[in-house]
Amino acid sequence: MKTYSVKASEIKRQWFLVDAAGRTLGRLASAIAHRLKGKHKPLYSPHLDLGDYVVVINADKIAVTGNKAQGKEYHRHTGYPGGLKTRNFQQQMEHEPTSALALAVRGMMPKGVLGREMLKKLKVYAGTAHPHEAQQPEVWQVAEGK
Repeated sequence: MKTYSVKASEIKRQWFLVDAAGRTLGRLASAIAHRLKGKHKPLYSPHLDLGDYVVVINADKIAVTGNKAQGKEYHRHTGYPGGLKTRNFQQQMEHEPTSALALAVRGMMPKGVLGREMLKKLKVYAGTAHPHEAQQPEVWQVAEGK
């Protein structure tokens, strides 16, 4: 018996809309990463990009548990000696509310070219408005435990 390999013409991509208001950051990020990789499909193959597009709205209303609002840190470097800049979760959400979720999902994606291609299918917006109405995204109710 031969191993079946998915052809490019057989890949069907859907668009999903997720409301992040009140959702826990890590739980939502892992569910989104699962969908972007295509692991929910029966034809999943780790070396192929079979995932769907995910549009996240209300990313500015995402929640964290415990002391993570003050304790979770985001680092970036200017490129100059001593140029490490650090913000906690609360400051990051005030300055750039979409980046916290995008960085959480990015950390759960494969490293390399394939992971970067998969991450391009993630669209994160701070408010309820998004420019993807033409794609008719299906509303996806992510279970809190998954």
